[in-house]
Amino acid sequence: MVNLKQLLTEGVFDKGILKAVFMAGGPGSGKSYVASQIFGIPKKMNISIGGLKSVNSDTEFEFLLKKFGFETFGTGRLDIDQWPDEVFDAIAGGDEDSEKMTVRKKAKLLTMARKKQYMEGRLGMIIDGTGHDYAKLSKEKKQLEAMGYDCSMIFVNTSLEVAKKRNSERARRLPEKILEKSWKDVQNNLGKFQGLFGSKFAVVDNSKFLKPGDAQKKFGMITKKYIDKFIKSPIKNHIGKKWIKHNLILKGKK
Repeated sequence: MVNLKQLLTEGVFDKGILKAVFMAGGPGSGKSYVASQIFGIPKKMNISIGGLKSVNSDTEFEFLLKKFGFETFGTGRLDIDQWPDEVFDAIAGGDEDSEKMTVRKKAKLLTMARKKQYMEGRLGMIIDGTGHDYAKLSKEKKQLEAMGYDCSMIFVNTSLEVAKKRNSERARRLPEKILEKSWKDVQNNLGKFQGLFGSKFAVVDNSKFLKPGDAQKKFGMITKKYIDKFIKSPIKNHIGKKWIKHNLILKGKK
């Protein structure tokens, strides 16, 4: 198995070097599933076939909830939609900037630390979030570009009805009122994201419940049309170009 130290030492020769793909879409949109199909991310791994590393605080959050005993006994589910509001706020509320150290905050801090390591090595990343906070995502994109990254976005779209149905079938179900607010926030940002990413923005409709074979065919076409082209194309960011040139010189390459 490839470990993080190995990946960081690859540096300039890493396959997905200086490429960041943001995944956006409301809860229940199926972002993680779409990402696994588009990028070829094997189960229980966070590295795609194309060399990009998945960054998703939900992975750490679910791990911590199970570690601390919040899994409903014998079901494999995390029925957080059944928790009273005060319990939800104390455990699943807040983000990395909140004053209280909730399980959600701890998950986000762990994810930020891992992402920082990836960024130090200029490793390619798939940043999987909802996209409900436009200002925060825009700031994150600027930070990556300042380090030399080329950025793009895949927006996974579904109807609210489909999002609710998928949420009801998830192991970690969100309370419906939170799902609806997040879904509406993300929808309101769709046009803003399109303006922010320009030609590096693509919408994937995931409203249909596809069979595995049909899903592979649909998302395989998206991969060829958008993702392969973006990942395999030369770095356009002038800061990234300088970083690559400098590191090739350090390694004795021209």
